Amino acid sequence: MQREADAIVTGVAEIGRAVRASREAQGLTQREFAAIAGVGVRFLSELENGKETAEIGLVLRVLADAGYDVVLRPRGTRPPALGDGEAP
Repeated sequence: MQREADAIVTGVAEIGRAVRASREAQGLTQREFAAIAGVGVRFLSELENGKETAEIGLVLRVLADAGYDVVLRPRGTRPPALGDGEAP
């Protein structure tokens, strides 16, 4: 999967769009991806559609299986640039 730029997430809908894009890029149906992530098809569908009450633990599991790292950093700071000696 091609590395994308960091994105600031402000809502569940953005997470859902990212998960759907990753799943579709992998050529997987919701049923196939849900099985890989260990969640139900209904949960995955609701997440992809931006359901605000999605369980955070399951969301993190789905994001990991979609190829995303979740990084928390203080607002207003920037991650180190590639090539500055820090690991990506």
